[in-house]
Amino acid sequence: MDNSFHIPPQGAHIHLMGICGVGMSSLAGMLKEKGYTITGSDHNIYPPMSTFLESLSIPVKKGYSPSNLYPPPDLVIVGNVITRDNPEAAALLQHGLPYVSMPQALRRFAMDKKRSIAIAGTHGKTTASALIAWILEIADMKPSFMIGGIAKNFGTNFKLGTGPYFVIEGDEYDTAFFDKRPKFLHYDPYIAVITGIEFDHADIYKGIKEIKDAFRSLIEMIPAEGLLCANRDDPVILDEMNRVKCPLLTYAIKREADLCVRDIIVSTNETEFTVLQGGKEYLRVATELYGDHNIYNILAALSVAFHLHIEPEIITKAIKTFKGIKRRLDTIGNYRDILVIDDFAHHPTAVRETTRAVKSRYQDRRLVAVFEPRSNTSRRNVFQDAYAASFTSADVVILPEPPKMQKIPLHERFSSTKLKADLIKQDIQTLYFPNNDDLLDGLLGLIRRGDVILIMSNGPFDNIQESLLQRLKENK
Repeated sequence: MDNSFHIPPQGAHIHLMGICGVGMSSLAGMLKEKGYTITGSDHNIYPPMSTFLESLSIPVKKGYSPSNLYPPPDLVIVGNVITRDNPEAAALLQHGLPYVSMPQALRRFAMDKKRSIAIAGTHGKTTASALIAWILEIADMKPSFMIGGIAKNFGTNFKLGTGPYFVIEGDEYDTAFFDKRPKFLHYDPYIAVITGIEFDHADIYKGIKEIKDAFRSLIEMIPAEGLLCANRDDPVILDEMNRVKCPLLTYAIKREADLCVRDIIVSTNETEFTVLQGGKEYLRVATELYGDHNIYNILAALSVAFHLHIEPEIITKAIKTFKGIKRRLDTIGNYRDILVIDDFAHHPTAVRETTRAVKSRYQDRRLVAVFEPRSNTSRRNVFQDAYAASFTSADVVILPEPPKMQKIPLHERFSSTKLKADLIKQDIQTLYFPNNDDLLDGLLGLIRRGDVILIMSNGPFDNIQESLLQRLKENK
């Protein structure tokens, strides 16, 4: 993979377009730490990334404009949210300024001479990446990392360590408007983890075959002395295993694997389970994470730690002290005995597993699921029927009108009102609101003491989380 470009000298001005993306904000922090002068621009500026960049004293211009490129920076890093017709991108091309993609810049500025541990898959990448980084940290291996969320143990989404490993969340989404290859192909994995493979990103992939082809390209990059860690319960991965030419380490809950699980015990505050290796007890895990999807995330991290010969005592300590990720089953408030949880779930599988996990922990409480279809895929009707099967663990579902629907062709659009009708047929109480102000008012009129409110969106959702907390606090 060609990642070559001229690296400007320390102190040079680097501008990041789309800086509030999780990957871009991480890269901005790394470059600032390396001594560069950093500026950025973005259309969507919201917490936690906006506050994170503010804490680093990195100025961010709201909106995209040719004026953001004056005075001309020494290098521009272009996020994958930027389209060719973006006015700032058009000015960039017109003036001939040097530019690269985020994965290119990350590889050259931060990952050079490191061994890459790339975590890929449709679900669980952020949590698994953060946990691997935390295990390496507790093991005093001084890792570097960049992940797609704020890891609570570190208080950041990046770190430049002195150790040999760089933990990177590997996304299959395309790199930039000028490079349509998956991001993870830039990361040259020494160790790769694949958590699962499902169809996603309907705006750039036509079907599961193209998704599988992308992951095959990743697998083919792993060197003979490297490793692939793979979820053996995933049927697509299972079909691909015969193609793997590097060493393979599998994990599973339902099938036999190199690392598998027995004796799962779920309580209000903790999940415990035994991990078997080669049919024998390897270690006993206790964690504040919950849900089957998080057991898979822990097994993914465990597989890397096992390969790196980290002592079981260190692994169990790291797992027990791991605090998770902001916006991943993140309890953000508790007022009048009303618990509010924020989560990034947007794919129908993630929505199903997230609601199931919350209901399993709070079985005796009413679960009110508030879901915003916001991603490029969830705003399309490709998963219309799948979403109808994703809320069976919820007692009440609240739906808004998806944002920016004018950008989706009429025949491809997801319908919140159709989903509402489909859920009502399953005797799930469902409410639809045409705008988020009405949704917030409707939610406040509906909830009662003892409820668990689960808010799911992969975007700002008009900051409805904080608005809800403020209103609950005022009425305490």
